Amino acid sequence: MELRQLRYFVAIADSGSFSKAAERVFVAQSALSHQVAQLEDELGGSLFHRSRRGVELTDAGQRFFPHAVSILRQAEEALHSARQTDDEPRGKVVFGIPHSASNALALPLLREVHQRFPRIELELTEELTGNLTRQLRTGQINLAVLFDDGHLGGFTRTGLLSEQLCLIEPAGPGTTSGATITLAQALAQPLILPASPHGVRPLIEAAAARAGLAPPQVFADISSISILRTTLLAGLGRTLLPVMPLRPEIEAGLLVATPVVNPPLERVLVLCASVHIPLSSASQAVAGLAVALVQRLCTEGHWPGGTLLPGDASFSAT
Repeated sequence: MELRQLRYFVAIADSGSFSKAAERVFVAQSALSHQVAQLEDELGGSLFHRSRRGVELTDAGQRFFPHAVSILRQAEEALHSARQTDDEPRGKVVFGIPHSASNALALPLLREVHQRFPRIELELTEELTGNLTRQLRTGQINLAVLFDDGHLGGFTRTGLLSEQLCLIEPAGPGTTSGATITLAQALAQPLILPASPHGVRPLIEAAAARAGLAPPQVFADISSISILRTTLLAGLGRTLLPVMPLRPEIEAGLLVATPVVNPPLERVLVLCASVHIPLSSASQAVAGLAVALVQRLCTEGHWPGGTLLPGDASFSAT
């Protein structure tokens, strides 16, 4: 198995065409097809379904794809590391952020990296937490902000902050800003929540079980913050989330956030990396910057509802 074969395979998968992939990697289509055939022989099965409309990954190809991407990315990082002649970090870093944390962190992080480390190419990807977990395990992404639900084995974890969850609903005659609601009362409401196992869904279900309460009454699974926002503003339901993802609508008085108490409902955000894949100097630089940035955003009041975690607020790759 050669790196060029993996590169050709990924190019075909991304473009959906042998001819387009050949143009992308600057080789003749016959040479590209020959290399892929050799790779398929070595793997013992077809990686692509071929048709007049193009090509699609087989089941084996879909399983192989994230590993190929990871291997190519690690090879590129190793090359950057060997060629680096100074202390300034450089290279590509893929940073995953959940939908419900992106509006707080994405733009500030992009600005900070651009200003502090101009030779780092930062790729931000916004995904469901379950997808981020899988991509981090396979090396498709270098770093990810995840929710610490007690099932993050295989990752290094650096605590960022905790956020109090609130019952968020459309403003109206029956809603009162500044009040509180018990966990039992919140769970008795018909709710819109992310599909399991994404986002806050596992945290809410675990909190209900610990309190001896029935699971949340979910009448709609919506994992997109933008669709959830539209649904709430249309008066079609309520959800359990921190303030930050819907901050503009709450501050404008369009939505009302009622903190959940007795017991409080919280989520803990952590910065994670795989313990099995070494981080490049660029990834370590971005990780350290992200931790410091979250601390500053929280301290300066730019992350409403966020509380810094006690302890050392620095990133450790070990």
